[in-house]
Amino acid sequence: MNRKATALDVAKRAGVSRSAVSLVLNGRGDGNVAKDSQDRIRQAAQELNYSPNAIALSLRNQRSRVIGILSDEVVVSPFDGNIIGGADDVARSRGFVTVVMDTESDTARDASAIETLLDRQVDGLMYVTVGLKPIEVPQGMLRVPSVLANCYDAHPEPQLHHVIPDEVTGGREATEHLLQLGHTDIALLAGSLDSPAAPLRVQGYRDAFATAGLAANEGRIHMAGWDIDAGFHGAMKLLDGVSPADRTTAIMCANDRLAVGVALAAARLGLNVPADLSIMGYDDETRIADTMVPALTTMALPLREVGRAAMTTLLDALERTEGAAEETTKETMVPCRLVLRESTGPAPTR
Repeated sequence: MNRKATALDVAKRAGVSRSAVSLVLNGRGDGNVAKDSQDRIRQAAQELNYSPNAIALSLRNQRSRVIGILSDEVVVSPFDGNIIGGADDVARSRGFVTVVMDTESDTARDASAIETLLDRQVDGLMYVTVGLKPIEVPQGMLRVPSVLANCYDAHPEPQLHHVIPDEVTGGREATEHLLQLGHTDIALLAGSLDSPAAPLRVQGYRDAFATAGLAANEGRIHMAGWDIDAGFHGAMKLLDGVSPADRTTAIMCANDRLAVGVALAAARLGLNVPADLSIMGYDDETRIADTMVPALTTMALPLREVGRAAMTTLLDALERTEGAAEETTKETMVPCRLVLRESTGPAPTR
């Protein structure tokens, strides 16, 4: 059986002293160890699967080395799970563990769940939601360093830092991809206004047209909903009985489930994707986007990256030295990523 890695093993791999490893993994690296050395130490610790003794650390630092995470739908949603997975990656690499509570979208349970986590002496808190939304921050989150992931403070004066996807840029880059393929008649099935993400993606769509010197056709923007049947019926309204000369050549969708519905409508009407119609999704949802036929071009929501960035922000705040100036920025926006597959192609000639 391989022996358990020690702090000395980490020091040798990172090319630093044993004391530097102790300072960084005990949360006292800032001001004592150079940033690049801190990064090498954390990387070496992760590669060696090394973490300091949690009990010893808590006794020395009067910390539990535990971060509480409150989620609204982690049990049923791949979205929350990916955010939490990214957060946990960072926590473990820095000698922390995470404890997750799921409120099953019942906001009335938020305050009691936070109190339960605080009773367990967590060092910090993260609030995660399945979709971008404003929340009423539970007052208990103001008692320890806290951060919001994929959600933001509904209060006019934000009390907590939030980390969210850059939805406007995502909508713009999705539209730009289609414009670069020669599509100028692009319809948008934009979800519904119950989600703050929908109007942001619409703004990105309009921005792309404006940047290209073109006027967006407002009649092509439809708040269709979010599910497969909404995509099917929305596409049928756009395509059924319309001559090729007047038919939209590309349909952007506010999520991948809408795109599935559009693909079903295209098949019903005998349209080839992408020769007759290009389809663009959003989310890059596992087991949907990559398994469609043809596979779906989409904008990937940076869920794991949101989790990593949120946990990094939280742990940096925890490890900030006493008396250091508090960070003034309250927002981090993480870019979405264009995933090119087979459902988009050059605009057909008319």
